[in-house]
Amino acid sequence: MNIFSRVTTALAAAAIGALTLVGCDEQKIKELEEGMSTEFDVRAKFGEPERIWQEADGSHTLEYNRQPAGAKNYMITIGQDGKMSALRQVLAPHVFAQIQPGMDENQVRRMLGKPAKMMTFQLKQETVWDWNYIDPPTRSMEFSVYFDMSGRVLRSGSREKMQDEQR
Repeated sequence: MNIFSRVTTALAAAAIGALTLVGCDEQKIKELEEGMSTEFDVRAKFGEPERIWQEADGSHTLEYNRQPAGAKNYMITIGQDGKMSALRQVLAPHVFAQIQPGMDENQVRRMLGKPAKMMTFQLKQETVWDWNYIDPPTRSMEFSVYFDMSGRVLRSGSREKMQDEQR
């Protein structure tokens, strides 16, 4: 098998994996019910979270990252009673609009989950975090947040990904 065949096979496998992940997530979400499903139920469906965020009211939020292969990140809040109180897909324009200059990296991570990629540009003295998302019905998009070297948001924005970037 030549290198082109191996790369093509690997890309096809990644695409199938991403589609399977999306389908699986949708089924898992349908099987969970706010106010009824427990943290055990959530972990049985979604597995171990990427990160756990403690909330001021004693609840906690489980972060489920689907980057870079997927186009969604989920935040699932578990109340003090051990039951799911909220399940949110956070990679969406209404959430992106809440990202403001001056916010720190931790605030952004808490709102959007782990990014698909992070790059530092030493000459510009900036770091950029990118998340993949879908603008319904099917436009493949990228949301970027630019930070200064102290970890504060400078600016953010979305762009449509070109066809060759979607692989």
